[in-house]
Amino acid sequence: MDSHRRPPTPSFRTLPEYVRHWARIAPDHRAFTFVDHPAPHSRGVHRGLTWRRLDHRVRALAARLAEEAGPGERVALLCPQGLEYVTAFLAAPAAGLVAVPLYPPGLPGHDGRLSAVLADARPAVVVTTGGALREVRALCAESSVRIVVADEVPEADGDGPSAADGTETAYLQYTSGSTRTPAGVEITHANVVANARQALGAYGADTTPVTCVGWLPLYHDMGLVLSVAAPVVRGLHSVLMDPVAFLQAPVRWLRLLAAHPRALSAAPNFAYDYCASAVTDAEKADLRLDGVAALINGSEPVRPATADRFHAAFAEQGLAPETHCPSYGLAEATVFVSAARPGGPLRRFALDRDALATGKALPARPGDAGAVPLAGCGAPAGQRVRIADPVSHGVLSEGEIGEIWVQGPNVGRGYWNQEEQSRRVFRAGAADTGDASGGWLRTGDLGTVLEGELVVTGRLKDLIVVDGRNHYPQDVEATAQDAHPAVRRDRLAAFGVPGTPDGSGEQVVVVAEHRRAMSLAEIDVPELGRAVRAAVSSRHGLGLADVVLVPPGAVPRTSSGKVSRARTRERYLAGGYAAEDAR
Repeated sequence: MDSHRRPPTPSFRTLPEYVRHWARIAPDHRAFTFVDHPAPHSRGVHRGLTWRRLDHRVRALAARLAEEAGPGERVALLCPQGLEYVTAFLAAPAAGLVAVPLYPPGLPGHDGRLSAVLADARPAVVVTTGGALREVRALCAESSVRIVVADEVPEADGDGPSAADGTETAYLQYTSGSTRTPAGVEITHANVVANARQALGAYGADTTPVTCVGWLPLYHDMGLVLSVAAPVVRGLHSVLMDPVAFLQAPVRWLRLLAAHPRALSAAPNFAYDYCASAVTDAEKADLRLDGVAALINGSEPVRPATADRFHAAFAEQGLAPETHCPSYGLAEATVFVSAARPGGPLRRFALDRDALATGKALPARPGDAGAVPLAGCGAPAGQRVRIADPVSHGVLSEGEIGEIWVQGPNVGRGYWNQEEQSRRVFRAGAADTGDASGGWLRTGDLGTVLEGELVVTGRLKDLIVVDGRNHYPQDVEATAQDAHPAVRRDRLAAFGVPGTPDGSGEQVVVVAEHRRAMSLAEIDVPELGRAVRAAVSSRHGLGLADVVLVPPGAVPRTSSGKVSRARTRERYLAGGYAAEDAR
């Protein structure tokens, strides 16, 4: 089969059926490659699977899992990033079981979350690897859960278990927990296949072959869909690396982008800033990025300035600005909701800050230094989006800011074992507005539509309200991190705290990490506090109640790497920064 004239994507109900299809028609084509970096200066050790070998391994592991658990039981994936993770994720639904994408014990700051998710999901089986077996055994020592070691199961070429029905739950995608206790979203086979197709169409990969290149963790929705589900549906080559390898040396990601034709990849906003600041001129010398097809920027508000810095940093390497694709998604919608297509300029909106505070998205006055720059996240593909009043649930007009609601075949079934919460979040509109089209997903995100583009402005639960005016925490954080060079970029949280004894008013606090390259003794902490307060007061009209400087790593993050404002706020209110702060 000529990879440049790939036939149209076939229609199957489940991902394992797609694996079998590609194993039949392209058995010797590369399916997945994992690039390991065992040493600090390693250029990478490549391990790969063809579609035939992947199919054999999926069938063998599925048969083994079917011996250990009955239909519909959960299988927790506690594998490190790699080929075994991919195999286990595909084998669980092939056996009629429900996968629970997680991670091995020991992920810094997330052991408590791992235990909580396992207690909620109640898996019958845990899949891991020989390298992680000791830690997994210790974690599961007091439970009756059975452990299967994926890399010790021999390959097979038999039929394996029969394929599942497309309406059944394929996996539980646990939310990252940025604003609440993690909850497992029930993603059906139909949901993930539909969302993979939507993403492929949005980024132009439904008609033109690409290579998926990714370092995002496979337990996270974006990594799972763009590095596993989408390539499986389209029969594309997917190249993976470990997130830790990226954080150690971000140039490794760029080298993989350069090494593979028409690379398609995704990263959160902070990763592009990190590459622009950390990749050296010497490392850039042998990079050619003119073959990159699309770079997806998602999972947090997309900052136009970040895209500009990233593309300026790598313009001499041939990277085209038109590859940058601001996107929006969430676990409850499998992941993908809307995206800017590659090939066009970044859609920019400079909005009036005072109007935003009142719930309106109005253009800023020319030359207004206080304008809020936001990027458009394109239009949805294969699903519907509306902007609704968070209280009345009435549909808002273009330019009015409200809660983003989503409806489509990619929207999950609900939260695992949380019927009341599922009804409130996944079935809005049908009962409370008389919408005959059925329920809508309430995303909890705020945004509007401008010139046909979805513009995301923030998170509803993170919104800070002072004296009746709305303030977006990421906007305050951007001002604070630019106010002083010692503040570590994208490692700070702004949030509201009770300002009166009865809790009726809010005051604003900023907790910020200082840069790793500086020690606390080198920083004039009072001067830093004054600079942050002055900048926030001047730009936002806010008087900060507290500015807290903390060591690197002290601001909690979610499993997807985003700052958790909710957990930072909880720690602050509990006095958790008292021993290490500097005001």
